[in-house]
Amino acid sequence: MQKANKINILDQLAAHARERVETARSGTSLKDIRAMTASLPKGRGAFETAIRSRKIRGEAAFICECKKASPSKGVIDKSFPYMDIACAYDRAGADCISVLTEPKWFLGSDAYLREIAAKVKTPCIRKDFVVDEYMLHEARLLGASAVLLICSILSDAQLREYLAICEELGLSALTEAHDEDEIMRAVEAGSRIIGVNNRNLKDFSVDTGNSARLRKLVPDHVLFVAESGITAPSDTAALRMAGADAFLIGEALMRAERKDQMLRAFRTAANEAVRQKHEKKPAPFIKLCGMRREEDIASVNRLRPDMVGYIFTKKSHRYIDPKEAARLTGHLAGGIIPVGVFVDADPEMILELASKGTIRAVQLHGKESKAYISLLRSALDERVPLIKAFKITCDEDVAMANRSPADLILLDSGDGGTGKVFDHSLLKGIERPYILAGGLDSGNIGSILKELEDTPLAGVDVSSGIETGGWKDPLKMEAFTKAVRGSYQ
Repeated sequence: MQKANKINILDQLAAHARERVETARSGTSLKDIRAMTASLPKGRGAFETAIRSRKIRGEAAFICECKKASPSKGVIDKSFPYMDIACAYDRAGADCISVLTEPKWFLGSDAYLREIAAKVKTPCIRKDFVVDEYMLHEARLLGASAVLLICSILSDAQLREYLAICEELGLSALTEAHDEDEIMRAVEAGSRIIGVNNRNLKDFSVDTGNSARLRKLVPDHVLFVAESGITAPSDTAALRMAGADAFLIGEALMRAERKDQMLRAFRTAANEAVRQKHEKKPAPFIKLCGMRREEDIASVNRLRPDMVGYIFTKKSHRYIDPKEAARLTGHLAGGIIPVGVFVDADPEMILELASKGTIRAVQLHGKESKAYISLLRSALDERVPLIKAFKITCDEDVAMANRSPADLILLDSGDGGTGKVFDHSLLKGIERPYILAGGLDSGNIGSILKELEDTPLAGVDVSSGIETGGWKDPLKMEAFTKAVRGSYQ
């Protein structure tokens, strides 16, 4: 492993990455590698979806790093059984796996990523120093679901260009910043996932307070990742209190003999902390429901809600055939979670749609029992949120919702999408995060959010309020999305 001057390490990493690109291009041209990625099925932003799914459930996501060495710590694991490490993370419920491919100072390898991505079900991010479009295509061919884009080594034009290319390839992009200026650059470029590196790569100093200070500059609808210097559960607890949605942890997990136990401790601390109030109440996530047409998907891809819903009950005029839903999901932008809405459905149908990736969350609107919900929850991948809807007419309905074994509860008027608002004063008894539905539209959502600001509101779900003549109206969809986000600026 070659040692580097600490002050110039970032510049050296970027310079060496350019040399690597030139070498790779001598074997396969940019034109040829573009053609190779164009022949692949488009990626679906699994990295962003995994983090956003955790956020929707009110939990923190964990990106677990697989690396042999680093410039600041030298060799971390001489034997480096990378496949065993990645599989341990996979079994332990990691939301993403970060695989170092930088070969000179981190002793990484493209082969590590290729083999790990082919083996595990957890999405992988290529952790490297992207300085050229070529490296994005390489990442896609290696099986990555995401790449790291570092503001310090990219111009504004490059950052915007690479984000656009990632979108075309179906890759998620984690944009890394170190200070206020880089945060603003990342936001203005349109980054949907922003990470703050607590380690200054120019001098290797570590300050976990960096993430806490910069969090307030990132819009609530943008996912926020705290990176580096996280060594103890108390760190994840403190950063979660500051508003971190996810954590990227390397050395602490790499050195842990029982990685599952260490990850569990980090996760428990973070999720316990979130029960306490943040300095700023986060905006609720947005679900736009009842998608049926390609133009609906085009609108949501532009507006970037957190979730979209497909109605799979044939009694509804918003019903969509599962094959058509699968086709629409293929056009859905990465990071937007497709939700299947069911009424007393055969569990096998639900599991099949989830296993195929047509849906990545389940919403139940029938008379499903606790036993039904528990069995379905155990059969579903843990990364697939399970939501149970409740018709709210009295205090007992609220009490039943509080006791549900579902990951999330949805509270509605229960009138089948007719646009009726229920009595929100009943929500004084709600004890857990919930999704609000029933009669919402761009005209009333602002006042409703203010009315419910002291309740654990997690998300809002709208269908009839964004329709004209029974079909989704792009202008109403935009107005509703802006109204929700504008209420939390």
